[in-house]
Amino acid sequence: MRDFFINSLEKLITVIVVLMIVGVLIAAVVSMFSAQGGFLLGVGVLIFGGLYVILMGGMMYLFLGIYHNTKRTAELLESRAG
Repeated sequence: MRDFFINSLEKLITVIVVLMIVGVLIAAVVSMFSAQGGFLLGVGVLIFGGLYVILMGGMMYLFLGIYHNTKRTAELLESRAG
């Protein structure tokens, strides 16, 4: 049951990252063609939004990687102890 939730979390994180990418692209295009915005504002939104997606997505996947490494280490120690 625990593996089901962890696998579901991995899929949910993937969906969240994809939605964040789509949101950044939409926000960049809207700001490029709005009356108050401009091309440079759209490029800025694209650059800084992309960096934000990379950082947040990377941290979420990093936390899952730490979980998997901890699980493998615990299994290794259990096999050596018993």
